[in-house]
Amino acid sequence: MKVALVYDRVNKWGGAERILLALHELFPDAPLYTSVYDPIKAPWAKVFLKVIPSFLQKFKWFRDKHELLGAFMPMAFERFNFDRFDTVISVTSEAAKGIITKPGTLHICYCLTPTRYLWSGYELYFSNPFLKWMSKPIVSYLQTWDRVAANRPDIMISISSEVKNRIQKYYHRDSRIIFPGVEERKLIKHLSEKYYLVVSRLVKYKKIDLVIKAFNYLGFPLIIVGVGSEEKHLKHIARGNITFMGEINEEKLVGFYKSAKALIFPQEEDFGLTAIEAQAVGLPVIAFKKGGALDIVTEGKTGVFFNEQLPDCLVKTVKKFDKMHFREQDLIDNAKRFSKTVFQKEFMSIMGK
Repeated sequence: MKVALVYDRVNKWGGAERILLALHELFPDAPLYTSVYDPIKAPWAKVFLKVIPSFLQKFKWFRDKHELLGAFMPMAFERFNFDRFDTVISVTSEAAKGIITKPGTLHICYCLTPTRYLWSGYELYFSNPFLKWMSKPIVSYLQTWDRVAANRPDIMISISSEVKNRIQKYYHRDSRIIFPGVEERKLIKHLSEKYYLVVSRLVKYKKIDLVIKAFNYLGFPLIIVGVGSEEKHLKHIARGNITFMGEINEEKLVGFYKSAKALIFPQEEDFGLTAIEAQAVGLPVIAFKKGGALDIVTEGKTGVFFNEQLPDCLVKTVKKFDKMHFREQDLIDNAKRFSKTVFQKEFMSIMGK
């Protein structure tokens, strides 16, 4: 069986890229098709025998400016030819689901979320009234195309209950949930409790600023792992009890999970791999009660929720958490539901293997 993988763009590292590597283990000969490919920023992709970018690769300034790619993404993916493949698997939060396949080719879409800037995140991405007005014709075209593209896959898979609901709401089709998997090597025991921890890209929608404001008030030690466009601003507003570690490797990250008291998860996320990674080492999670966290965190057993994305609300929840106790084994057992092995087994069952 000849299999191809398709992904929106190969120029970063995150949860979606872990999914691609898990699929690569199942289909090691499958080439990876994408809009643009930056081998320096995406060294993980070197494991693929072949990475095949679209015509957009010719324009070097596009590779890092993904916000400029939107209008060209439909054309980029529709121009690929998959006639020689039996199965094509698209992993996407944008346009990769819009590939065109012949009737005899099975197209499975693993949907990370319906295109965020067109649907659930539209008001956030286009908060500037002038930009919203200027972009309206392009957005309208892309929304129409996106609905059409979402009906091209033969099978639609969602990564969480939240994404399943969005697919139903925006694309009017059903999907099956298969949770992304975490590396089994992370399923090891928690050791000590010294500080609170944030592991995240430092961008606006991740809401790291509200964590900083809460911990500025609390005075508790907080370590923030990650980099991003908001880093300078966040460092400016943070007090001395907050430490920024920047970008670190996987081995060091596991060490930070082991030594923390809780992971703070303040954003509304499509899923939330960091919340699973934390529980896999026995670390409870303090999460905003919305989105993918609802699939991962059980109130009082593997963590606690806060209901509003406000510093005061997080402060009250951290104080509540500070008096609670959690069974390490409950956390580790819960994380096993999201192992890479489970993900791969469920994915193969979709293909009848």
